[in-house]
Amino acid sequence: MSRAAAPPRVRSFVTASRTHVGLSRSLNEDRFLARPEIGLWAVADGMGGHQAGDLASLRVVEALVGLGRPRSGYAYLNAVRERLIAANADLVEHAAKLSPGAVIGSTVVVLLAHEDHYACVWAGDSRVYLRRGGALMRVTHDHSLMQELIDSGALEEQEARTRRISNVITRAVGATGTLELSETHGDIRPGDVFLLCSDGLTGLVEDHELGAFLALDDLEAAADRLLALTLKRGAKDNVTLMLVRAQR
Repeated sequence: MSRAAAPPRVRSFVTASRTHVGLSRSLNEDRFLARPEIGLWAVADGMGGHQAGDLASLRVVEALVGLGRPRSGYAYLNAVRERLIAANADLVEHAAKLSPGAVIGSTVVVLLAHEDHYACVWAGDSRVYLRRGGALMRVTHDHSLMQELIDSGALEEQEARTRRISNVITRAVGATGTLELSETHGDIRPGDVFLLCSDGLTGLVEDHELGAFLALDDLEAAADRLLALTLKRGAKDNVTLMLVRAQR
């Protein structure tokens, strides 16, 4: 006789979200989506310097709104891929109607939770972090020219920060006709805290500082303090962050 499957250890999630236009821009081109009831969170950052970045991030988030409760982890991941690919085609088509060479693009990072597992899907430099057992791990890997220089050894990460090197995104929804997504996955444990954020946060707050905030018991207070620190340091870009804690 086969054993019955063990019940999931994680039964619910607590979420705290913040978004802010920042101190230098007039328009917030970031968008986020939090649907803890189906285990779905996303952050999209419209590409600065391009046309209608706010439209791009909105289209990306809207593409994910209609997703329902997953039948399986694989089906869920596949549905997210399909929605993002459709959003990419929509943005490329819309840009082509504006002018030759026009780009309407957005980064995206999506966190999915199903039973005791998570998956991340992303394009661009919006990130997901995971704090577990006192340690902070960066789950995603930026799609950017700066990250490529760091990976090649041509640039130290701290040097990139101190020199204020301008970053160039190498992947985004709407940037090209074919959307390239990266994916990773792992297990979820009670007490895990995830952070999803745009680069408006990570450009001003160090990873070790993020870990200290994610250790706080009160997620709402942690979100407030993270945003306040970013604003205190100048916040020249839009800032969006979501904290997600897994619970029994």
